Amino acid sequence: MLLVRKLTRGSSDPYYDLFEDWDLIVSSFLSQYGLRIRTKEFETVSWDEFKALLAGLSPETALGRIVAIRSENDENILKHFSPEQKRIRNEWRDSSAKKITAENFAEQMADLERMMAAMAGG
Repeated sequence: MLLVRKLTRGSSDPYYDLFEDWDLIVSSFLSQYGLRIRTKEFETVSWDEFKALLAGLSPETALGRIVAIRSENDENILKHFSPEQKRIRNEWRDSSAKKITAENFAEQMADLERMMAAMAGG
């Protein structure tokens, strides 16, 4: 199962974007749940229910496969990636790097400093 924490840009789950990956989400909901998102019926689904459904998407869905590629860090697996898998992963990493703002960077560094201080007993 995908572990989805927040569904906004800059979320703690850095391997998908609710807006950029919308077509993958639509396809994944249809293939796993048989639900068509772009219908009047689906408009009654609450945000919490939508998040729960998104969190429950399996790795066999379109989004699940892309997230698996984007999030892979095992060097043994990476060296066997196809050129297409490498392209997908590299494009995601490049676009994610561009989204980091000076403010986000400063916040992340402050969090890291607090964690390090806590670990050092300070």
